[in-house]
Amino acid sequence: MADAVMTERPATSEEIALTEKAAAQVRKLMKENTVPESHGLRLGVKGGGCSGMTYVLEFDEAPRENDHIMMQHGLRVFVDPKSLFFLSGTVLDFSDGLNGKGFVFNNPQAAKTCGCGNSFGV
Repeated sequence: MADAVMTERPATSEEIALTEKAAAQVRKLMKENTVPESHGLRLGVKGGGCSGMTYVLEFDEAPRENDHIMMQHGLRVFVDPKSLFFLSGTVLDFSDGLNGKGFVFNNPQAAKTCGCGNSFGV
């Protein structure tokens, strides 16, 4: 896939937004796991989990064909079209409070979520 020129801009309501706290945690994880800065964060969904769908977070070397590519706080973010359908408008945050530590998906499309926050249903 040809390299596309990406500019940083605020996410639209159809896209996914990362908070600065989430982006900082992603950069920390990339450094701890020696993931090159040229890689991106892949966000997605897959079937499973107690509510029907599970969130996916992983590092990817390059976007795949038809991926939606965003720049958020200096990070490349890749989302496949199917996942974007279920994640539109989602804000990815990171919580390190008393109730637990981890990434938090604030998904306006989730009609139900599980107690751990790792799966959802529409």
